[in-house]
Amino acid sequence: MPTMPPGPERVPGSEAPPHLHRRMAESFGMDPERYDRARPRYPDALVARIVAAAPGPAVLDVGIGTGIAARQFRAAGCDVLGVEVDARMAAWARGRGLDVEVAAFEDWDPAGRAFDAVVAAQTWHWVDPVAGAVKAAEALRPGGRLALFWNVELPPSEIAEAFAEVYRRMLPDSLAARRWASGSVGHAALCAGAEDGIRAAGGFDEPERWHFDWARRYTRDEWLDQLPTTGDHTRLPAAEMAALSAAVGAVVDASGGAFTMRYTAVAVTASRTGVR
Repeated sequence: MPTMPPGPERVPGSEAPPHLHRRMAESFGMDPERYDRARPRYPDALVARIVAAAPGPAVLDVGIGTGIAARQFRAAGCDVLGVEVDARMAAWARGRGLDVEVAAFEDWDPAGRAFDAVVAAQTWHWVDPVAGAVKAAEALRPGGRLALFWNVELPPSEIAEAFAEVYRRMLPDSLAARRWASGSVGHAALCAGAEDGIRAAGGFDEPERWHFDWARRYTRDEWLDQLPTTGDHTRLPAAEMAALSAAVGAVVDASGGAFTMRYTAVAVTASRTGVR
């Protein structure tokens, strides 16, 4: 049976696990229309593989947000229920025909319901990795699939270097400054933390990672549109956000007004074992 060890789990390579930063996690609903419009989707091949690996069409989407991934699963023939901590995001998703329950996933009650897949698109780092895996095991039927995935950005080197310089100058202590300076968005640590949580919870076979490469070309306006929806940008004062956008926009302008961002969608996934 899934088990809960005492105390919070730490994400390897970080000073504190992201799920303890609830204020940031709950700041993304400030502008759900922009979030839904600007955030990247996920490769159809990833969605198809998760659907094929699940024993049926019932999907639970953890941190459904505005329903970006949920709509992709629905288009693939799934019945999707969302769990979302931010009531503003939940309202937006409901307005697009999705069924959403408002709760932190660790506190959410499956109420005896069983799902064929539990998915989390770009959200599992806001969930306690052990408590979340325990809850997922409780909600999954035997053979059900847990799939936790992130889009990992792989920018052109010249863009990454120029963005790093902007953030060193304007937001030197921010997560974005560390991200661009290091050339890493920390997903290796997030994936390792998710895998450790699954193992600690029990009730799953050995987790594995799936990778799907894809790319998107951004114009200057498209990149700036998504900027306020990411990380610590969500809580910047308007004047600081405007100045940052101007500087970042100048970088894209210097690259011809557009650039291609390569992505790898990385999924940590495991199958539910035993009986419920």
